[in-house]
Amino acid sequence: MSAPPLTGLETCVRLQLMAWIDTVPPEAADGLLRRLYTAAAKRAGKVFNVIRLQSLRPETLQLSTELYLEIMYSDRSPLSRAQREMIATAVSRANACHY
Repeated sequence: MSAPPLTGLETCVRLQLMAWIDTVPPEAADGLLRRLYTAAAKRAGKVFNVIRLQSLRPETLQLSTELYLEIMYSDRSPLSRAQREMIATAVSRANACHY
């Protein structure tokens, strides 16, 4: 009898598959990217890879960050911050994403 097929998450965890994307490390950032990295580290304690993967296009990272902040922190939403985090967590889990 064969084992059941692995889920996407199990495959990533067991095989450690990871795409390679060039990024700018925080210590090499300057200008807009340095400011964005500094703000990200201030918010989260470090610059997470989800931020670093956009480092080759700082203007895009800036827009992406503004969208994230609007979605998660805006007072114009009827949802609480906790409800938004719960939705983000459920979506990440459904997508087998550890973020």
